[in-house]
Amino acid sequence: MWKTPAIAFATSLTLSVSGPSDAAVASDQPVARHIAIAGDEAAAAPLIEAALTYAAFWNSGDESFARRALASGFIDRTLPAGRPQGLAGPLQASKAFRTAVPDLSAEVVDLVVAGDRVSVRLHFRGHFTGQFGTVQGAGQAVDFAAFDLYRVEDGRIAENWHLEDNLTLMQQLGLVKH
Repeated sequence: MWKTPAIAFATSLTLSVSGPSDAAVASDQPVARHIAIAGDEAAAAPLIEAALTYAAFWNSGDESFARRALASGFIDRTLPAGRPQGLAGPLQASKAFRTAVPDLSAEVVDLVVAGDRVSVRLHFRGHFTGQFGTVQGAGQAVDFAAFDLYRVEDGRIAENWHLEDNLTLMQQLGLVKH
């Protein structure tokens, strides 16, 4: 049976992550709108913390969050062509995307924990004011969804399967016609 913890549970996890400063953690780490746990809340806490810390990386671009959230042998199971495996992949992706969308924010809409897995539905927003490849943005809004499935080991994300709504994103960037 699934049970949803109180919002206070998510808030306390948000503030418990060690980071550059309490203020940076409080402002950069998203709080999940919905959390569902299959099993013991105490056992799920380190998995939720790893997922929210990684979401803080996508929300802020601060590499220290990715370094704390990802295991040393991190494997991206849906690695796009040209992106390096391991920690270097997300760091490269974030830097490139923030060049195009400097005000990028990530909201954790849903977070579900079962065993050693965490599924996360993310909502990204921002404005295309920078450059993406050879295309210069004109300030248009960017608003798309992504889904991640993590396998967490010893409180860190060891594997990730990632899907995002690239068609919507490419249409918003003006790279694909509607």
